[in-house]
Amino acid sequence: MKIGFIGAGAMAEAMLSGIIKNNIAASQDIFLSDHKESRCQYLMDTYGVQASVGAAGFISKVDLLFLAVKPQVVSAAIEEICQQTAPKAIVVSVVAGLTTEVLEQHFSQQPVIRVMPNTPVAVGAGMSAVSLGSKASPADGALVEKIFGAVGKAVIVKESAMDAVTGLSGSGPGYGFLIIDALADAGVHAGLPRASAITLAAQTLLGAAKMVLETGMHPAALRDQVTSPAGTTIAGIRVLEQQGVRGALMDAVQAAADKSKAMGKK
Repeated sequence: MKIGFIGAGAMAEAMLSGIIKNNIAASQDIFLSDHKESRCQYLMDTYGVQASVGAAGFISKVDLLFLAVKPQVVSAAIEEICQQTAPKAIVVSVVAGLTTEVLEQHFSQQPVIRVMPNTPVAVGAGMSAVSLGSKASPADGALVEKIFGAVGKAVIVKESAMDAVTGLSGSGPGYGFLIIDALADAGVHAGLPRASAITLAAQTLLGAAKMVLETGMHPAALRDQVTSPAGTTIAGIRVLEQQGVRGALMDAVQAAADKSKAMGKK
């Protein structure tokens, strides 16, 4: 299988690294295009892939094509490649706000798939949602789910859920970083060195997330396990509830989902 990338930024690099590590495709069968010659050289030297300024040399040869460019340049990129893409190639977009309906307008012969990954794919702990276009088969979806499963977890969802996915997991790392930073500041205020406070905050949230995923228990049930009567945890939770942290997070997810929906209409 030959895999191509239009765009060779951090997201593309994380994906190609997972593809190679999990033997989904050989490095010599992975092609990338980027507008910077230095970036192309770095990727070739680091991963043994084939990279070039422009996609003309590989666009008609690949079986799986990833669109991994920024939203503001995706229209120009699609216009440049849509007529050259092989009819049976699976076209996968990781561009925020780009719907399968819009993709199918340009790639009328190819099966298209939309994916909303988040930035922790860079450390193999990403969360990706996969939505199939009308011509994409379950096998196509399973292949793409496998690729994104190599850099974290992946689930298949309906297109109608993608704006909510963007608001929750797509933008979610930003919320997490803000919370870690705030907890670390609180630790410093309480007397901890900055480096220790950041480590304590980040590892604590990592551990909490891992408990939810590995136990399958509801977060509220896990919270109850560490909330002793008249103890320290309930004292802190009481303040969080008084300050409206839960409502603020819910509003943040909704605001990001609304923004994603608005982007999709442009």
